[in-house]
Amino acid sequence: MRVAAAGREDAFAGYGWPGTPGTDGFWAGVGAPPVVPDGDGGWTALFLWRGSSPVVMEFESWSDPVPMRRWADSDCWYAEVRMPARLRVTYRFAVSDAFHADPFNPAGAGGDRSIIATPDAPEQPHWPVVGADAVLPVPRARIRWASERLGGRRTVRVHPAGGGGPVVLLLDGDDWLYLHPAVTAFDAAVAAGEVPPVTLVFLPAKDRVAEFACRPELWEAVRDELLPLVAESGVPADLGRLVVAGQSLGGLSAVYAALEFPELVSRVACQSGSFWWTPDALRAADPLGGSVGGVIAERLRTGVDLSGLRVAFDVGEHEDRMLPHCEVTEGLVERAGATVRVSRSASGHDRAGWRHALLRDVGWALDS
Repeated sequence: MRVAAAGREDAFAGYGWPGTPGTDGFWAGVGAPPVVPDGDGGWTALFLWRGSSPVVMEFESWSDPVPMRRWADSDCWYAEVRMPARLRVTYRFAVSDAFHADPFNPAGAGGDRSIIATPDAPEQPHWPVVGADAVLPVPRARIRWASERLGGRRTVRVHPAGGGGPVVLLLDGDDWLYLHPAVTAFDAAVAAGEVPPVTLVFLPAKDRVAEFACRPELWEAVRDELLPLVAESGVPADLGRLVVAGQSLGGLSAVYAALEFPELVSRVACQSGSFWWTPDALRAADPLGGSVGGVIAERLRTGVDLSGLRVAFDVGEHEDRMLPHCEVTEGLVERAGATVRVSRSASGHDRAGWRHALLRDVGWALDS
């Protein structure tokens, strides 16, 4: 169902925004992108941009880029975007080779991204709405890590949520520090009793493919270099109950660590693990078109005892091509004896959609 009626002065009144697009009166009434039923079980969202240059909308993994249309010769650019049921997605505007958050949307994810959710998408308790220009709280405790095994220097932040407890190693830690407010969310979840007190360790990646693609050096470095530094940091931390939380390639690496370093990793929260990965996948025309489950499935089929592992798997329900890879891995891990939890988030391959699963699954991983 098309809501706007081109040529009418109140073309966007069906979205709750009356008036002639592009006029000062119209702009004065504009707010967060409205989302209305499309008549077919899904939704239509209206996005606006004010300016003079052409604009293209870019979505995180869910949709191809969407060129915005200009309203007559005004400064109003608009796009009506059909969305499926149950979707939360990150997006941004591309204007003259620069990226921008949506200035009308209060829900941001870093300086140049915004988040929108359909009305039927589940709530994400404990994750506050933060503007794109918000400065997120950064833990005071930090570790300067110069890794001999990985090379280079990196800053690892450490936060004792609820006073500290088992270590939760957050892969892609800078994303959870600067794009999504994990410190605030974990503090709230601990206060609500949904997650026990934990010590968050935010591990940034310098080269995601090199470090996360089933590389033993990363986990040797975590075991022999990073965790001793955490123990010496002065922040309360229980190193004997480590949870590794990772998404995409980080999820792949977390499960790899549980397979190859079981004495180190016995609790995992994995969102949309890149289980399509093989050493040659990224050189292929279609990286996800290879063997289902990639090297992890191959390794699991050789026979492995995972009876000491507790792992929560989550994947976006709109990730059609990821689902087969994740499903076969989930089944093989469970058949190998692990205690497994499986869920699906209302998203594509998008950190904004995985946020609730992160909190819930860390709590579940420690509930033993």
